[in-house]
Amino acid sequence: MAEREHDLVLLGATSFVGALTAEHLARAAPPGTRVALAGRDPDRLAAVRRHLPAAAADWPLVVVDVTDAPALRRAAGSATALATTVGPYGRHGLPVVEACASAGTHYADLSGELAFVRAAADATDARARGTGARVVHACGYDSVPSDLGVHLLHRAAAAAGDDGGLADVRALVAARGGVSGGTVASLLGEAEAVRTDPRVRRLHADPHALSPDRVAEPGTPQPRLLTPPHRVAGRWAAPSVMAPFDAHVVRRSNALTGWAYGRGLRYAEHLDAGRGPAGLLRAAALTGATALGAAALALPPTRALVERALPAAGDGPDAATRAAGWFRHRFLATSASGRRYAARIEASGDPGYAATAVMLGEAALALALDGPALPDRAGSLTPATALGDALVDRLRARGFRLDAVPA
Repeated sequence: MAEREHDLVLLGATSFVGALTAEHLARAAPPGTRVALAGRDPDRLAAVRRHLPAAAADWPLVVVDVTDAPALRRAAGSATALATTVGPYGRHGLPVVEACASAGTHYADLSGELAFVRAAADATDARARGTGARVVHACGYDSVPSDLGVHLLHRAAAAAGDDGGLADVRALVAARGGVSGGTVASLLGEAEAVRTDPRVRRLHADPHALSPDRVAEPGTPQPRLLTPPHRVAGRWAAPSVMAPFDAHVVRRSNALTGWAYGRGLRYAEHLDAGRGPAGLLRAAALTGATALGAAALALPPTRALVERALPAAGDGPDAATRAAGWFRHRFLATSASGRRYAARIEASGDPGYAATAVMLGEAALALALDGPALPDRAGSLTPATALGDALVDRLRARGFRLDAVPA
């Protein structure tokens, strides 16, 4: 890639998670990294920069609106990599992906919106492969832990000489954190699309909806993601609202690597409700809350009530809540040969905000600075297939625990 004005442009730096990501970059980027903050409002950009550590004092401000195609092309073309927090991505994201794919600029976002990721891949994958751009969706809590967890399990099996592939992976997820308005807007937008658009509804029903080669998928029956309370490895499990999208990302990673994880891979993700009678009660409560939430979003009158009760866009958990948060993903895998493996990914900090800012920031820095260490791929990718061990190493250096071993 020819020399660019910036190593990294952070688009949406004035959003809630954008400002947190900017703070992480100011603390974590190596000296001399050329970071620019981008957004619509120069005064708000300047205010964000004033509150950052001293390393960001001279970061340039790039005024750009995602509806202004020429300005967006200039911003994308000025950088080696661009990270964006401007969502909902289904409403605002595609022009940004297209600008980056055309300019050969690496791209990272926080999207957990299935329809958007599918549309972006369809529109830009060939173009990005032609220009050498790595387009990487889901670089936050959706879906870095899930995607890297299976990546590590695959690496552990390969290291043990077990080359038949993984047959079954179950993830148990526990977390504590708050909710922001941006996440709420994305969830509500996706729920509305499922309710009103038959094409999106069919997409959500297809376990291989993000596959780059749908016809070649083996058609392996996948575990049901919305299930009654049940036991996984001696613990009670409940449905996770993030599970469907995370599973789609894992399956796309598998297909992008030529089904290296295993042609018959089955992946499922659940909330970890704990052990014993208390765990059963907690699993039942979580299952009921998930069902009620889905029903409320399906009906316009109750959907309006939900929208009024949840945080507005731009709002998010306070500093104390973010500091008190944490997440833990435990993975249990069985290979095609019957051998078992276990993995764990965990970190402190609110998963959707404090930890997500680290994940997006490190993914963006990897795209901007780690080129020779990254997998030799371009196009519409996933965290595991675009960044792989480079992101694993970066997150470990920031205090995340990521490991996988024979069980």
